[in-house]
Amino acid sequence: MSRVAKNPVVIPAGVEVKLDGNHVTVKGAKATLSILVNNKVDMKVEDGQVTFAPRNAAIEGSWAQAGTARALVNNLVVGVTKGFERKLELIGVGYRAKAAGKTLNLTLGFSHPIDFELPEGVTVDTPTQTEIIVRGANKQTVGEVAAKIRSFRPPEPYKGKGVRYSNEHVLRKEAKKK
Repeated sequence: MSRVAKNPVVIPAGVEVKLDGNHVTVKGAKATLSILVNNKVDMKVEDGQVTFAPRNAAIEGSWAQAGTARALVNNLVVGVTKGFERKLELIGVGYRAKAAGKTLNLTLGFSHPIDFELPEGVTVDTPTQTEIIVRGANKQTVGEVAAKIRSFRPPEPYKGKGVRYSNEHVLRKEAKKK
């Protein structure tokens, strides 16, 4: 049985949560996000908190769905108040990144530069030529954009060159011996 669902999501000041059946809309200073929650979950907004419980606890997986719904709604609340960010590093000779409006220009050792168009609601900063910071209100979109940027040149195991997350550890392999 999930214990995550038993913790309510606290609604901070300046955030508005609306429930319409199993459709949740969260409105805050940074953005307005919405999500469709499984119909096995019963949600209530009362006293500045959102509580979650399964509609029928006898159905298998209903507590798990309630825990998932709680985590998703909590991510919406955190997204509209603080936002999410992922940091990427470019490691390699001549690897560079430059943010230009809604486009990220990458030079990753290919014969051509890569111009990556950013989706709506995501911004990219490049404090240095080898650092990329992806920011946004939607955790899923930020993660997808960071994964897409990383997929252009994933880190290779011999020299460690490529695009990697700032907290990622790449296992290094030994080179071929004569």
